[in-house]
Amino acid sequence: MSHSNRRDVLIAFPLLAGAMSAASLSDAQTASTNAAPVAGGGTLGSARAIPFDSIRTTATTNGGERRVMMHGTLATGERIELHQSMQTPGTAAPAFHVVKHSELILICEGTLNYRHEVDGKIVEETAGPGGVFYVAYGTNHSVSNIGTTPARYFVVQMGGDA
Repeated sequence: MSHSNRRDVLIAFPLLAGAMSAASLSDAQTASTNAAPVAGGGTLGSARAIPFDSIRTTATTNGGERRVMMHGTLATGERIELHQSMQTPGTAAPAFHVVKHSELILICEGTLNYRHEVDGKIVEETAGPGGVFYVAYGTNHSVSNIGTTPARYFVVQMGGDA
């Protein structure tokens, strides 16, 4: 019997996420994503696999890229979005920003620096492949590639304005 490690789980995550069932979001939100919309809005729909290469890549302003794998409202009422991002090495850190949802950042490749505010002080943490950052609702934060290779990671946004 083989055992899975964290990297195996991260590789399988888009397929696992595709198995979630859902209701819908507005047509405007549906139009803003690259993932194929389903009946009633959103992109979740019925359980299915979502091949990584089936999602269109869009360029980011800092020279990276992003793929919105899915978004919508789960049958249990929670809003969710899953996207994959890539940051190039040597790119300036994005500005601090506050999220109105919770996030899990799952690192597949590269090394990321997570800067976030805790009790008025800036905390810096670093993680590489298989690492996860938890961004709590309302956290002022920034994530940047501090390595020498592209950093690829999935972001799972849950609740709030996801």
